[in-house]
Parts: sequence; C-alpha cells; structure tokens
Amino acid sequence: MTTITFITGANKGLGYETARRLTELGHTVILGARDPERGEAAAGRLGVRFVPIDVTVAQAAADVEAHEGRVDRIINNAGIVGSHAKAEDLVGDDAALVLDTNVSSIVRVTHAFLPLLRRSDDPAVINVSSGMGSQTLTHDPDRVESTIAAPLYTASKAAVTMLTMQYAKAMPGVRFNAADPGYTATDFNRYSGTQTVTEGTDAIVTLATEPPTAGTGRYIDRFGPVPW
Repeated sequence: MTTITFITGANKGLGYETARRLTELGHTVILGARDPERGEAAAGRLGVRFVPIDVTVAQAAADVEAHEGRVDRIINNAGIVGSHAKAEDLVGDDAALVLDTNVSSIVRVTHAFLPLLRRSDDPAVINVSSGMGSQTLTHDPDRVESTIAAPLYTASKAAVTMLTMQYAKAMPGVRFNAADPGYTATDFNRYSGTQTVTEGTDAIVTLATEPPTAGTGRYIDRFGPVPW
C-alpha cells in the first residue's frame, strides 16, 4: 500500500526537498503551503497534489479526506524566524507570531488530521525541530548553535521538541518524532548553512520511511539522537 504523506511549508527549502525525495521513494505526497501560487507551482514541478493550508487547517484535512481518504505521515515543516529586532526590542506580538507559526500550527494540524492518521496501519507525525532548541547544543562552544542568539526562534523549537515528546506519550497509537535538519543552506539562513538541502532532509526522510518498530518519542539528526 502506498504511503500517503502530507507536508506543510513544502513549496521551498527543506519541505520541498523532502517532498521531492519522498515522491522518488514512492510516497503519495500532498504538498501543503500557505501561498496558492507558489504552492501550485511547486506541486506542478514535483508532479504532486497541492492543498492550501492558509484558510483553515480543517478545510485542508477535509480536502485530503475527500481525495485520499487517509494519511500515513504528517510532516510539520512550516516555520519562521520571526523578528530580527534586538532582544531588548522584542515585544509580545513578536513572540506570539513565532510561537503561533512554529508551535501552535503543529497542534492545529495534528488535531485536524488525527482522524485521517488513525485510518492508517502505520501512522506517524514528524515535527521539524532544530538543534537551536537544544540546551546542550546551544551551550557547546564547538557547535554553531552556541554562536547564535535568536530568543524567539530557539524557544519555539525547544517547545516543538517537548510537544513532540508529550504527544508521543499521550497517543501511543501514533508515532511522534522530531527531526533536527542541522545547519543547512536555505533561504531561511541566507544560504549560510554548511549542509546541502539534501543532507538537511536526511533525518526527516529517515523518520518518514522507517518501520513502526523504530519507535516513538525520539529526536534525531542525520547522525543519530540529538541531546536536549
């Protein structure tokens, strides 16, 4: 049976490369994006179906139910850096925007798609986190994560990882795991990353293609488990 995979924020960068790789591996990929024009264009290049997710996530889930009837993988990839203001100039609205986009959106997508996931024989949710949300890595002087100060983004990714682990505990019938892409060259960091976009999607693809016996409640990068 073909694995049906829905990916958010998949019109560019890591999401697009994940969609490309999983399509090549035989997944039926559904490309989710907020911008209809960019989403349609990206889906057209990949030969996959586009579903807009900007209006309401519930409408996107209803669309997938009508067309595919179930979903086997949800990859929550959409995320933003947020304001580039100095830390002392950040305000509550800046935090609300980043946390809503990077964290609350995972809750919305999970809630909306859970009935479709439960129709799968092997349901899994992969949340794209970051080593920037790891206290261990951000305190390690040998790691690039320790050289960057981004209060809102890092806090949101720490929340993404914990949210993933709590979902894994609360819903043992669905595998929930988090992926750290690593420092990857995308427009997200103005292409300053040291990894290729393919290397940056290795952990995501691993989690999307591994067997059910691989387990739940894990946090990995392309080399293995990531310390918190």
